[in-house]
Amino acid sequence: MNIEKLIKENKGTVVDVRSPGEFQGGNVSGSINIPLQEINNRIDELKSLAQPLILCCASGGRSGMATQVLSQSGIECGNAGSWLDVKYYKD
Repeated sequence: MNIEKLIKENKGTVVDVRSPGEFQGGNVSGSINIPLQEINNRIDELKSLAQPLILCCASGGRSGMATQVLSQSGIECGNAGSWLDVKYYKD
């Protein structure tokens, strides 16, 4: 999965798994915020989003964990690392 290409072509959905406070401090335009600790309880909601899901956080650690959980649930997704990288590719 070429995440940079997906972002540049506006494919899929960008999901930021940081805390709401971190998300409010800055985020990728058009992204949605679903904190890592809420991922398991919001699987159905995540399945309804345009896939692939492009997951990001502050450094890539939390989005990596979210990628594992979502992949095991059959959701097409990839870890994009830092939200700042996603923002850079999107702009």
